Amino acid sequence: MNADRARRLAEAAAEAGILLAVSALPIAWRTLDARLGVVLAGMFALLTAATYALHTVTFDCLRLTGDRQRGKFSYTQRKE
Repeated sequence: MNADRARRLAEAAAEAGILLAVSALPIAWRTLDARLGVVLAGMFALLTAATYALHTVTFDCLRLTGDRQRGKFSYTQRKE
């Protein structure tokens, strides 16, 4: 795994952890047991994988099209 992929994975894990810490843990803290821990761990893995995939597709698309170096970030499909 190269440094870029490791950075993307770390960012994805941090984002998933923050999302779960803000949304699920305050509600689930009182009833936290082994089953709920497994569910939260599965949610963490799923959110990390989805965020990592989204980052990978986005950054690879920018790298392949060359828009990253030009600084061209269009939010629409329209050619200007």
